[in-house]
Amino acid sequence: MSEVDQSSRGVAAEREEVEDPVSALEARLATPFADRALALAALTHKSYVNEHREEALQDNERLEFLGDAVIDLAVSHRLMERFPAAREGDLSKMRAAVVDEQGLSEMARALDLGALLRLGRGEELTGGRQKASLLADAMEAVVAAVYVEAGLGAVLGLIDRFLGEAFARAAAGTLDRDFKTQLQELSQSRLRATPRYRVVAERGPDHSKIFEVE
Repeated sequence: MSEVDQSSRGVAAEREEVEDPVSALEARLATPFADRALALAALTHKSYVNEHREEALQDNERLEFLGDAVIDLAVSHRLMERFPAAREGDLSKMRAAVVDEQGLSEMARALDLGALLRLGRGEELTGGRQKASLLADAMEAVVAAVYVEAGLGAVLGLIDRFLGEAFARAAAGTLDRDFKTQLQELSQSRLRATPRYRVVAERGPDHSKIFEVE
């Protein structure tokens, strides 16, 4: 059996597992949707709509637009509460770090949102259900649907549920700093010295080397 045939069978099996994606989404969010068409639109990628033009479906791009603004509002609200003395510039940096593509895609993965999406065949065969950019966009659309259905309070509940760790890192001042930077700051504060590094081994191709440092 060819790889394409195997992929096609996997796609079919995955679709059969989630016969009612809206009900599954309601269960995972603990939020009922009176407007089920809205929720289904949030789970529908434009590639699926392009392949089912005769059904006059709605994709999730407009909801992504709204969701982007709603998430910014909700995160800004929480940051204002948690950091009452922070300046506007610092709040902006923290918000950008909390709601970046990685943070949103991690929210989507925590909900297993990829399994609920309606994707076109091309996206299915290229692993669309695991693409960070696609998952982040879908998460924005889902947040928009929650906002329209249940208001900002419900969105704040989602933010607290899935971004709590990011807020904690922001409070610790380590949200957007890599481990090397954190080590240097710790060394300087405790030992009043900056670490010196020595490369002891390296492996891998030139364009993607891995270094061992002490």
